Amino acid sequence: MRAFILITLLLGFGYKSFSQDKPSSINKTVGIASFYAKKFNGRKTSSGEKFSNDSLTAAHKKLKFGTYILVRNLKNDSTVVVKINDRLPQKSKRSIDLSLRAAKQLNFVKSGLTKVEITVLDSLKN
Repeated sequence: MRAFILITLLLGFGYKSFSQDKPSSINKTVGIASFYAKKFNGRKTSSGEKFSNDSLTAAHKKLKFGTYILVRNLKNDSTVVVKINDRLPQKSKRSIDLSLRAAKQLNFVKSGLTKVEITVLDSLKN
């Protein structure tokens, strides 16, 4: 199922929520994205997974672990699909913190921050 979603996105057929769970109260939002510092590489995330800057993962305040989201850089229209596996502090002014690989795909590593649109795609059943 996950492979189908990613292939559909790459081929440009659009996207929609494929979750069988109760719909998230957050389907599409706009906010500021940052990316993890290199010192976090190899550390344990809030979900228990080991963080890797080479993966396509992210931290979010509210979305449940395993949720797949489409992140679009509003400055250059580049996109990436990432999986939520960590938490941002509730007081953070940022909406999402991305792995370095995801930040590179969105072309904002030099600036450090960018305005993004976040669209919920899929959520794993727990």
